[in-house]
Amino acid sequence: MSLSHAYAPIPSADQGAALLNKALDLGITHFDTAALYGFGANERLLASAIGHRRADYVLASKCVLGEVNGKRGLDGRPEAIAASIDASLERLQTDHIDLMYLHRLDRNVPIEESVGALVRAKEAGKIGALGLSEMSAETVRRAHAVHPIAALQTEYSPMVRNPEVAVLETCRELGIAFVAFSPVARGLLADRIRSDAYGEGDLRSQFPRYSGDNLRHNLAIVDAFNALAAELGSTPAQLSLAWVLSRGAHVIAIPGTTSIAHLEEDVGATDVVLNDAAIARIDALFAPGAIRGARYSVAAQAQVGTELLPNEELASD
Repeated sequence: MSLSHAYAPIPSADQGAALLNKALDLGITHFDTAALYGFGANERLLASAIGHRRADYVLASKCVLGEVNGKRGLDGRPEAIAASIDASLERLQTDHIDLMYLHRLDRNVPIEESVGALVRAKEAGKIGALGLSEMSAETVRRAHAVHPIAALQTEYSPMVRNPEVAVLETCRELGIAFVAFSPVARGLLADRIRSDAYGEGDLRSQFPRYSGDNLRHNLAIVDAFNALAAELGSTPAQLSLAWVLSRGAHVIAIPGTTSIAHLEEDVGATDVVLNDAAIARIDALFAPGAIRGARYSVAAQAQVGTELLPNEELASD
């Protein structure tokens, strides 16, 4: 995502291509894009940068959330999903996408109808596995009853624990891969954020926990987390990723970056082994209520179906 969308500054296409090819060289085999990212620009980048290595990786993309009349919007109608998949195939310059997610829940359309559109695309050979993103355990079960769901993607890190309410266990029970996005908390748990002086258009400026007094409070917790990482002989990003990967055999982490150095650092997380005492110390740092500020803006939260934590703080207009 960060190669084309959300975080400032956006790297050049050449820089993005170099990073994607380096990721393949390092053994990364799962690439996650979406129609939303740069309104198609990220899919086109993957095609131009690593399309020639298509046999070397699993390709995942997303529909439903994307460009609607020139703006970010939801459309979970079956005909819209079919059109979105065809557009993604064209941008990706391929005839098959290995994993296709419903990016968000369109509450105006029954989930069964949206999943049905994915089933028809699978039957046509356009997609392989079916996925969901930022949806509740109840929605996962309804979708899974229509067709087996292969992957559920949602935000998960030591400081974002919503999946522990229900979906993490639901995925384990149903044999669904749990895919953790933002596993280093949009850079906060990678020691990449020290102030809210973000570049123009950076999505984090819209999320309450990443700015103002909330950020200043949260950075004190981050400092303690950074110190623990140093004590354990890892970087903060590696510690956060190792914690995510410790949550179950069905858990996959998909960190994003624009930096080859940070990419190499992230890959190093696979060498970090955490014992129960270290995990307990991390959990204590991020005890319920420790982090201040809502996870999303009002507009973004309205498009999320994931369960809320008890007494979770939400943004207000």
